[in-house]
Amino acid sequence: QVQLVESGGGLVQPGGSLRLSCAASGMFFRGATMGWYRQAPGKQRELIAQITGGGRTNYADSVKGRFNISRDNAENTVDLQMNALEPEDSAVYYCYTPKYNYWGQGTQVTVSS
Repeated sequence: QVQLVESGGGLVQPGGSLRLSCAASGMFFRGATMGWYRQAPGKQRELIAQITGGGRTNYADSVKGRFNISRDNAENTVDLQMNALEPEDSAVYYCYTPKYNYWGQGTQVTVSS
């Protein structure tokens, strides 16, 4: 069965960086588009970055230029490098595969001084 396990969340000061990782199993990872979403309290879950099986990426305007999504098809992982973090980036971050319609359990990111 499909499993997505996120890691790398935590508390960081404004302007800092974090790297999230999502480890996938039970699926054909190489050909699957993968996405990172986030959900802040009281807000809808939103797509912030996506990468196709071929490596094409797209980003939400709110994170463009600060976040970078990448994948390692040998390790079945998709990472999200987050730089210049702002308090507004605080949320639970989720990994998602639309092909299998499966979500990870989420990892909390808190940006605060």
